[in-house]
Amino acid sequence: MIAPFLALVCCSGATLQSQALDLIYVTKGDRYQSLDLFFPSGEAKKRPLVIWVHGGGWRTGSKEGGPWRALIREGFAVASINYRLSGDATFPAQIEDCKAAVRYLRANAGKFGLDKDRFGAWGSSAGGHLVALLGTSGGVKELEGASLGNEGESSLVQAVCDWYGPTDFIAYRVGEQAKSAQTPEALLLGGAIDTKAALAKMASPITYISKDDPPFLIAHGLADRTVPYNQSELLHQALKKSGVSSELVLVPGAGHGNLGNEIQAKVIAFFKEHLMK
Repeated sequence: MIAPFLALVCCSGATLQSQALDLIYVTKGDRYQSLDLFFPSGEAKKRPLVIWVHGGGWRTGSKEGGPWRALIREGFAVASINYRLSGDATFPAQIEDCKAAVRYLRANAGKFGLDKDRFGAWGSSAGGHLVALLGTSGGVKELEGASLGNEGESSLVQAVCDWYGPTDFIAYRVGEQAKSAQTPEALLLGGAIDTKAALAKMASPITYISKDDPPFLIAHGLADRTVPYNQSELLHQALKKSGVSSELVLVPGAGHGNLGNEIQAKVIAFFKEHLMK
């Protein structure tokens, strides 16, 4: 259901924008399958869109908040999405929701003044995992969730920014951690990784990399004790090997969280390069 109105609000930097909140992006969906859509000021036109996917270990978090507000001042529309959390549904529900949100936004691009050929995705941690999977798994029917609506639309994105997301679950959880049913990944998969190896591979963005994937910007803190930075190195190396444009930025001293203003500026420049015409 599309919200019946667009509200005019003021965001930081005194930039006026309109917004449409709590849009349900699947047929008979609920609050976990909703998104907020924000637009820069000025005359409505076919704007590029960046889709923000929140983190929280696939267990917590919501579409409220995120580091995307500067994109609006640069002329981008932004959609911040919710998705089903692991306490409510196991994988692949989360990526199915993300793909359904992309299809919904494409189906309604004309109503919202979006350019359906210029969609980017950005996420952190669990959200970084999901946007990386969006970028690499285009055309993978098992992850599409076509029954969630707008089956005729594409779920492809044209640029991906992954902040410190897990990319290869088998390489990430080894030894005793692979036997645990209580890690965030195990809760996502519905069981310990060593008992869910096929599903763990299915959930790993690195599994699907091909030469036609969109360009990636990957950023990770060298002091991250939650997701080791080699997860980003593995993704970057595999993308480059397949001929995909990828830039990896490793941030000295940064843990699992804010990577600093320099990285924010690189994100804006990246999306401008690949989505602005």
